Amino acid sequence: MTGPAGFRPRTDFCDLGPEFHDVVEPADFPAHILRYRNDRAARDVGLDGLTDAAWIAHFGRFEPLAGSFPRPLALRYHGHQFRTYNPDLGDGRGFLFAQMDDADGRLMDLGTKGSGKTPWSRFGDGRLTLKGGVREILATEMLEALGVNTSRSFSLIETGEALERNDEPSPTRSAVLVRLSHSHVRYGTFQRLAALELRDEIGRLTHYVLERLCNRAPGPDPYATLMDEAVGNAARLVAQWHAAGFVHGVLNTDNINITGESFDYGPWRFLPQWDMGFTAAYFDHFGLYAFGRQAEALQWNLFQLAQALRLVAPAESLIPALKAWPARLARAWTAQALWRLGLASGGEAEDEALLRAFEAGLTESGIQPDSAWFAFRGGRLPDPLPPEFASFAALLPGHAPVAGALDHPYWAGPGPETMPVETVEALWSAIADADDWRPLEAKIAAIRRMGEAHGVPPRTEFEPLFSAATDS
Repeated sequence: MTGPAGFRPRTDFCDLGPEFHDVVEPADFPAHILRYRNDRAARDVGLDGLTDAAWIAHFGRFEPLAGSFPRPLALRYHGHQFRTYNPDLGDGRGFLFAQMDDADGRLMDLGTKGSGKTPWSRFGDGRLTLKGGVREILATEMLEALGVNTSRSFSLIETGEALERNDEPSPTRSAVLVRLSHSHVRYGTFQRLAALELRDEIGRLTHYVLERLCNRAPGPDPYATLMDEAVGNAARLVAQWHAAGFVHGVLNTDNINITGESFDYGPWRFLPQWDMGFTAAYFDHFGLYAFGRQAEALQWNLFQLAQALRLVAPAESLIPALKAWPARLARAWTAQALWRLGLASGGEAEDEALLRAFEAGLTESGIQPDSAWFAFRGGRLPDPLPPEFASFAALLPGHAPVAGALDHPYWAGPGPETMPVETVEALWSAIADADDWRPLEAKIAAIRRMGEAHGVPPRTEFEPLFSAATDS
C-alpha cells in the first residue's frame, strides 16, 4: 500500500517503547458524513490530494495511512486537574493516529477526539458532540488567524450517533475530530513517568522532545535544556493568548504540551471586554484559570514539570529556566502586542509604557478588545478618540508603523472579525435547526482573510540559558 504523493510518514513515537501507549481500536460508527476538511493544513503534510472517500476512510474509519502506525495509539499520562493530582488519566476518547513530516520538515501528529473508548475512558463513552467539534474548529481557526501557536482542526466527520450529555440539550449529534499538532507530549506525560519512577523512560522522552520536536541538542544536562525549552514555549503561548483576548478555560497539566501549542479546547471563550477576572468554564468557581491568571497557571504547571524532572535532575540545574519566566513572558507579550498593533518597537522602556497605556485604555473603556486592536492598527487614531486612550495616543509617535501594516483591504473595512459566544451559538443554531453549514463556512473564510491581513506572526526568540558550546 502506498500513500499520497508528498506524504512523508513517520512512526517516531513508537521508538519510545510500549510504556508510553496502548494500542487501541477505533469506534465503528454508524455513519460518516464529512463536514469539514482543512485542505490548507492537509497541504502542509501532503494529504490535500485525498478524495473525499479516501479522507473518510482515513479520518472516519481510521484505515491506516501507509507508512505510519498500523493501529492507533492511546497515550498514557497523569496530570493535575485544578491542582489536584489525578493518576487515572490518559487518552480516554482520542488517540494518536499518525505521524508525518510537514513541509518544513517538522514532525507532526494527527490526533483524534471522539474516536471511541480506550483503556483510559473510565466512565466516558469515548465520543464527541458535533457542537464540540464545531466549537473546536472555530477556536483553532480564530487563534491561528490571531497569531497563536495552536493545534489545527484537520477534519470533522459526523458519525450518526445520539449522545446524552448533562451540560447541553440531549440527545445531541455526534462527530469525530482529527487535529494536526506538533506534539501530544504533555507535562502530564512526564508526571506519570516520575510517579512510576521510570527514570530511563524520562530520559528517552526528554531526548525525543529535544531532538525530534525542538531540533535542539540535549547538551550535557538534557533536563535543564528541556526546562529551558518548556519555559520559553509556555511564555510565548501565554503572551499569544493574552494578545488574542483568549481564555482557554482548563489549564491542567494534561492539557499543556511540551512544545507550547494551544490545544484540548473545551469551554474556551474570547473576552467580551478586557477583564482579568473573566472565566470560560462554568465549573471554574474560584477563577483559577481566569484570563488574568493564565500566566500564573502555566508557571505553576512548569513547577510541576520541574518537580517531575527532579527524579533525574538536581533542583539547581532546573532553577535557572524557572527564574527566566518573568523576563521571557514580558518579551513575548511585547512582540505579540506590537504585531497586533502593526507597530515597530520604539525601545524596551518605550514599548512597556505604550502597552501599559493600551491595556489601561482597554480596561477603563470597556471596549470590545478586537475593536481596539483594529481601531489603533498601524498607529491610527479613531475619531473621536476614547478619552481612556489619551495616554496611549500620546505615546504613539515613538512607534513607527510596520511597513504594510494597513495594506490589506481588511483594515479599511467596517470593523474586526470577532468570536463572542453569541456568534458561536448562532453558527451552531444554523446547523442544529436547519443543518445549514453555510454560515460556518462563511465565518471560516472571513477569519482566514483576517489572518492574511495580520500577516506572519512574530517568532519570539529567547536567549538560551546554555551556550552553544555546552549544547553540542
